[in-house]
Amino acid sequence: MKILLVEDQEELREILEKRLKKEYSVDSCKDGESALDFLSVYTYDLVLLDIMLPRLDGLGVLKWMRQKKIATPVLLLTAKSDIKDRVRGLDSGADDYLVKPFSYEELLARIRVLVRRNTHQLTSLLKVGDLEADTVNKTVSRGGVPISLTAKEFKLLEYMMHHPNVLLTREQLGQRAWDSTFEGGSNIVDVYIRYLRKKIDEGFEYKMIRTIRGQGYRLEEPEA
Repeated sequence: MKILLVEDQEELREILEKRLKKEYSVDSCKDGESALDFLSVYTYDLVLLDIMLPRLDGLGVLKWMRQKKIATPVLLLTAKSDIKDRVRGLDSGADDYLVKPFSYEELLARIRVLVRRNTHQLTSLLKVGDLEADTVNKTVSRGGVPISLTAKEFKLLEYMMHHPNVLLTREQLGQRAWDSTFEGGSNIVDVYIRYLRKKIDEGFEYKMIRTIRGQGYRLEEPEA
């Protein structure tokens, strides 16, 4: 899952980015106009948006997003005194808000709720064939056999499981599992796919991770 964090308080932004990157792919910026630049180029699953921002405030960013028909869920980060702004934000299309200071655990819970709501997921469990992944507990198993993955491997697999039987290019995989600094010419995706293939397919007759030569990869579900 990919998140855009827009927060002008440098210390808070750096802390949140560092912690969120343990579980998600994260881009971050400190002002509204930079947020528009990111949103014009990349696709996100969630935007964490501070209301009080330089150059263009959070409500201006939100208004721009909805005018551009960008339906990405937005979680507003607000100060206690911003009651009117919170109301305006919700009326303008924000999906939720969190009042500063907040606990990191509550932030994660709000993120999970918004992502489930947006993807119409009633459960955190992903299933493709005999491969299962719990997106909350970050556990994976195949045929009932637990599989240990690194955080980066899990991000790649989660994205592939959300798009079974679909060709995914190296660039798509890289941008979802890494961030805006991903370099398309890098072979890092191929390296991590090899790691995943060794853990997911080795020992199983049916090989789920398929290479589409010159194009990318596909997670294939066995035919019933």
